[in-house]
Amino acid sequence: MNALNPTKPAAETAARAIRPFHLAFPVRDIAEARKFYGELLGCPEGRSAENWVDFDFFGHQLVAHLAPEECGHKSTSAVDDHDVPVKHFGVILTIPDWKALAEKLSKAGIKFIIEPYVRFEGEVGEQHTMFFLDPSGNALEFKAFAHDEMIFAK
Repeated sequence: MNALNPTKPAAETAARAIRPFHLAFPVRDIAEARKFYGELLGCPEGRSAENWVDFDFFGHQLVAHLAPEECGHKSTSAVDDHDVPVKHFGVILTIPDWKALAEKLSKAGIKFIIEPYVRFEGEVGEQHTMFFLDPSGNALEFKAFAHDEMIFAK
């Protein structure tokens, strides 16, 4: 059963179209966020005001709010011999798009928290992953799977 409709099995709900998510997060400078998310990551800008801006983050609504006192990441968790920032967000790309983004970020001089690599190689859930910070210290993870059915595989 599923939370949205208790009369439908969860598998049936999974077959429905995926809807965009919305994420609001803090930034220390709106112009800096526009340059990073808009220019570097290529996210088109939507509505905005003096203290916030919407981005089309690979089909999802990402809203950068001016709140410098809330910026940065503090905690990490050990995953596959790496210290992964606990608070992070990102998107799952295709492997070709992931490789192109990794190259673009490298050429732009982005300092990776975790360099692009293949995690859980040869195991269930094998994935390409990379972690880096935006200019406000928000951690981002971009990943890719060879097959989408591996995203939730156990």
